[in-house]
Amino acid sequence: MNVHRLTLIAATALLSACASHAPQSTPNAGTVVPAQTEASAPAAPVAAAPVAAAPTAADAPTTPVDSAATAATGASESKVPTQAEDDFAALYGGPAPTAQDPIAAGSGAGASDVYDPWERYNRAMHRFNMAIDRGIARPLANAYVTVTPQPVRLGVSNFFENLRSPVTMVNQLLQGHPVHAAQTLGRFVLNSTLGIGGLLDPASAARVPRRTEDFGQTLGVWGWSNSRYLELPLFGPRTVRDTFGLAGDIPLSPLRQVENDKWRFGLQGLQLVNTRAQLLAVDALRDQAVDEYALTRDAWLQRRNYQIQRDRRGDRGAADDERDTTVPVDAMPMPDFGN
Repeated sequence: MNVHRLTLIAATALLSACASHAPQSTPNAGTVVPAQTEASAPAAPVAAAPVAAAPTAADAPTTPVDSAATAATGASESKVPTQAEDDFAALYGGPAPTAQDPIAAGSGAGASDVYDPWERYNRAMHRFNMAIDRGIARPLANAYVTVTPQPVRLGVSNFFENLRSPVTMVNQLLQGHPVHAAQTLGRFVLNSTLGIGGLLDPASAARVPRRTEDFGQTLGVWGWSNSRYLELPLFGPRTVRDTFGLAGDIPLSPLRQVENDKWRFGLQGLQLVNTRAQLLAVDALRDQAVDEYALTRDAWLQRRNYQIQRDRRGDRGAADDERDTTVPVDAMPMPDFGN
């Protein structure tokens, strides 16, 4: 009898030992139940109630549910506007395009990409430009706004914007948009005649779309989509692509055809002051930026990449929402070396 009792006790102990080393049951497919072992569980204080210890990242098993949750979390975080996008909206009065735009993302070129391998040079040039801006351009713009009524300033802006129509029209043709080029030509003729040389804007009242194009955008449409950032003296933000684009736009500008240097220099100086006056509203934002160079670079590149992607899609049915505040290609006073 004792032998049978000892045999039964030994069998029960053997089964208990086997059960303690048996694998855990597999959880259901959509449920994540991390395995818990004594080795992975942290030691609980003596006075604390017995609570199951949370698994660590190393102990938690990797399942498809974890990957999906991580991807969903990353996607939701990527939709939150960045500081650069908020700054862009403040600078240009509209939402900043990002790489999360489904159309831009499908094209393989994110609008928020920053390609700045020459950052050391660009920062030095930016400091030079900002010194000239704070010492000369900004005081002149403030004086211009103080002494010039707003309707007069609007007429000056309309005049110089109208002079950019030939540049826009030629580049629209080069990009394969003849209908847009015809609309720009009609706008130029209407504003130059009924608008008294472009001082008034009857074309907008007639709902003729207003668009701006340049050869830098055309090169982007032709395939030069990614170009390194380059800040030029006095001209400010550009890329290598847009620097080459300047050479294609300068001969098309009516302002460059003025033979009298005094008249041309005067008009170009007025154009520069008028362009700078349009940026006075964002000076406080730029002055308070932690990194004013990065703010300017990122905002400019985002807007530029968005323009090129929009041109490549042919999505130019609507008029531009804002005036271009980039230093115009023909606004830099310089002698006509061709004469």
